Parts: sequence; C-alpha cells; structure tokens
Amino acid sequence: MIYPWHLYLMAAIYIFAGMMHFIRPKMYLRIMPRYLPNPKLLVTLSGIAEIMLGIGLCFPATKNSAISGIIAMLILFLLVHFYMLSSKKAGAGIPQWVLLLRIPLQFALIYWAYWYLQF
Repeated sequence: MIYPWHLYLMAAIYIFAGMMHFIRPKMYLRIMPRYLPNPKLLVTLSGIAEIMLGIGLCFPATKNSAISGIIAMLILFLLVHFYMLSSKKAGAGIPQWVLLLRIPLQFALIYWAYWYLQF
C-alpha cells in the first residue's frame, strides 16, 4: 500500500529524532527529568522506540500499532517538556518562549499521528 508522502515524512522525522539519541546523547541527558531513574538507559530506549515506531509507520501490518506507540510516547514526553519549564538549568539554555511553544506543538504532533488511523 502506498501512503501519502506526509506519513513518510512523519516516519523520517521519528527515525531521525531516534538516531539523534545516539549521535548526541548528552543533549538528551541534559533534559531528562532528574526524578526518573537511569537517564542514560531511558535516552537509549526512547531513541530505539522512535526509530522502531518510525519504521513501523511505513508498513500496513504495523502502521496502526506504530501510531498508537507514537501517541503514547508523545504523551510520555510531555514529562520532559514540563520538566524543562521547571527551572533555568532544566531548560538547558533554551528560551522560555520556545519551551512554552513546545507544549501545544506536542499536542499537534499527537493529532497528526492520530489522523493517520483513518487510512
């Protein structure tokens, strides 16, 4: 089955984001909430999840499961976004307005994934 190009774009975005967990792990470790255990393992697992879910979007047999996984992952990642708003250090030097903009963007990404359940 051939999907719309924007579904493949979504897949590429998640695959790229997942690869970045391995290319620049320190960037992700800096924003990992301190109250979560074993941050290095969590960065690795989230990178693997993003790559696998991105790949899963490309195949009819796994597309809907991948979409459900992406939605769950994006909801979980809200923890990171809110943590980054908690202090200047947690914000990793990112301007406050960018951190605030990421919250509605997260919900837009959730909607974007959900929209593909129709296909």
